[in-house]
Amino acid sequence: MSNNSILDGNIKIIVQRVVAEGCGAILLTGPSSCGKGEIAKELSSFLSIPKERHLSMGDILRRTIKKAREDEIFRNRLATAYNISDRISVFDESENRVENISKAINHKKELMSFYEGKETISQLDWLEFCVIGGLLVPDEWTVNIINATFENSKEFQKEIFILDGYPRTIKASEELLNTFIKFNIPIIKVIHLSISKDEMIKRALGRRRYDDKKDSLDRRYQFYVDNVQPSIDYLKIRLGSSKVTLIDAHQPVYNELNIIDIGKSINQVTLNVLQSLGLPSYLLDMKN
Repeated sequence: MSNNSILDGNIKIIVQRVVAEGCGAILLTGPSSCGKGEIAKELSSFLSIPKERHLSMGDILRRTIKKAREDEIFRNRLATAYNISDRISVFDESENRVENISKAINHKKELMSFYEGKETISQLDWLEFCVIGGLLVPDEWTVNIINATFENSKEFQKEIFILDGYPRTIKASEELLNTFIKFNIPIIKVIHLSISKDEMIKRALGRRRYDDKKDSLDRRYQFYVDNVQPSIDYLKIRLGSSKVTLIDAHQPVYNELNIIDIGKSINQVTLNVLQSLGLPSYLLDMKN
């Protein structure tokens, strides 16, 4: 055996885990049922981002409502610090913005039916009704709740986190940027997950959630067109087009029976998102 053959050899580098380090926010936005939550979970898993640093606006609002219903101290703080009271009527002209009252009046029949037997429909009731019905939560409330989240949880100022489902309006986008500037939180990327209205309705009806009714779904998609898309355009102007990426969230992968493989389809979209974040191809191969 020659000396050259002894020196010849191969090395195989095995990367078993990807860990994303640094600080900043990855924003996931798009219409209802576009897969924000599923993609966020996949990103968290692949990039080793703890689940506590995956913030869903819907979950934040639902947790806020649940805690307010169960915890008197928190309920009182919500009323005094953030002006969301379980005692003040949403129709009280001295305590609510005109636009919020008008919107509540437009849904008064449904409100009275949903809260049958209640003499007063409170601000907290209206918040709950908006979340369940897919209606726009008043910007000032979401801003206050988001501010409280980042102010009271210092890890979001020091680590990478994912925020899905927010912001949803130009005003909310403006306020979120102000909040991030206040706490020195950079934005890594805004991921716009896109699906058609037909695909949104198909997905939503398939999951059979209580609030996934046809009229509610129609409202949600129109809200996306009228509000979410303009908010993404606003972020593109403020942050620069390179910070905002449009991803087709409907990339079906079929199995041998010509049935959509949900897991592989989600994986395909996730790969596109990871690529938009700048991950090299050899790391993307780990996701396959």
